[in-house]
Amino acid sequence: MMPPMNVLLLPIATLLTAYLLGSVSGSLLLGRWRGVDVRTQGSGNAGGTNAFRTQGLSFALGVVVIDIGKGALAAWLALRWVPGWALAAAALAVVGHVWPLWHGFRGGKGAATAVGGLLILWPLAVLPLLAVWLFTLTLTGYVGLATVLAALALPLWALVTQADLAHTVFAVGIALYLVFTHRSNLQRLRQGCESRFEKARLWHRWSSRS
Repeated sequence: MMPPMNVLLLPIATLLTAYLLGSVSGSLLLGRWRGVDVRTQGSGNAGGTNAFRTQGLSFALGVVVIDIGKGALAAWLALRWVPGWALAAAALAVVGHVWPLWHGFRGGKGAATAVGGLLILWPLAVLPLLAVWLFTLTLTGYVGLATVLAALALPLWALVTQADLAHTVFAVGIALYLVFTHRSNLQRLRQGCESRFEKARLWHRWSSRS
């Protein structure tokens, strides 16, 4: 017997909604109001870091709020509509951020949107990831490296907490995806030309004073 049509359509509609929500780029949306396209400035990436470097702190904060919020909204809607597909919806919101339909498939790198999904679906994982990110950033000043190491910490967290198969697959998939989207950062690190936030290197500043 064929399953009812709504049983098939609801997951499809939920996943499509998640992708379309992910396609709403915070930097490009706010940039339109300001009359700028951050993809033409700085590193050319439509993410929070490039928004901060090119447009300042207040603009970047708005970008991060939108990018985290859309990931959280996609996950929350999926939990209400089709809970079994919530992790897939969160992942598709990240894909939408990186390849946004509304912006010519040129978006950001997906980390903030992934955090939004985690805040709804796996909130306890956010704290250790944030700790890894902050420690790496304050030690090295490299945002890209901090993001990659935080992403790689997610599968470790799944292992340590003995997460179920769905969460483990999600953790590994998101980690590999964020490594992929940050491949240019890793290449510049190897070449020694990655941009560094010197003011964020708190460990270096403290050690130099002692």
